[in-house]
Amino acid sequence: MLNLLNTYINSPLDQFEIRVFLGFVSPFYDLSCLSFTTFSLYTLIVLSVILGLNLLTNNNGKIVGSRWLVSQEAIYDTILNMVKGQISGKSWGYYFPLIYTFFIFIFTANLISMIPYSFALTSHLVFIVSLSTIIWLGATITGFYRHGLVFFSLFVPTGTPLPLVPLLVLIELLSYIARAISLGLRLMANILAGHLLMIILAGLTLNLMSINIFTLVFGFVPLAGILAILCLEFAIAMIQSYVWAILTCSYLKDSLYLH
Repeated sequence: MLNLLNTYINSPLDQFEIRVFLGFVSPFYDLSCLSFTTFSLYTLIVLSVILGLNLLTNNNGKIVGSRWLVSQEAIYDTILNMVKGQISGKSWGYYFPLIYTFFIFIFTANLISMIPYSFALTSHLVFIVSLSTIIWLGATITGFYRHGLVFFSLFVPTGTPLPLVPLLVLIELLSYIARAISLGLRLMANILAGHLLMIILAGLTLNLMSINIFTLVFGFVPLAGILAILCLEFAIAMIQSYVWAILTCSYLKDSLYLH
């Protein structure tokens, strides 16, 4: 049986809550995994925006590039040079499509989450840590595939005195395992904290400006501060996607070259 649920947006905090738009109910099986939620909707929106931007760059067969084409080429060239510089060697080309895909997806999702009352994909810990864990597992498997048991030398810093080796190996191992969570946690914390800060400040400013005419005029001062924070949040949304790409390159470089 199809169960269509009415969903209302009552608060900006709803962008952090997964709601069910379309659910399936059966007395015999649990069909909750087939529900169409806000997470599903905004995942499709992000993918549609990415696809639309790429379709706009076909330039309609013209020789001179359009503004859309130039913007996409600038992003492509920036990530290409970053991957080439970070990973270097002869292997960087194999991993560029993966890193570029992650960057574009996170970059687009972060910018869409800045729209008021939208849904923030990258603020959900389970989703974003799952992505970072996949990257960590892939880098670890790559390291074992290329180096075998020599891969464990990554946990022994060069020139370490023999008595300190067990302690430093334990510290390096814990630091390496923490990468699986820290990569996604860093992105989630930045997006979540920034959005909550804007929501709290905007709510306080609205309450202040609604008291009387004097507070309405005075409220434009904190309102200017909120606009400055909003610009900062747009910058953070773009920077965090770039940081994700750089750290992914760093993890892959350690697995490929053991340093």
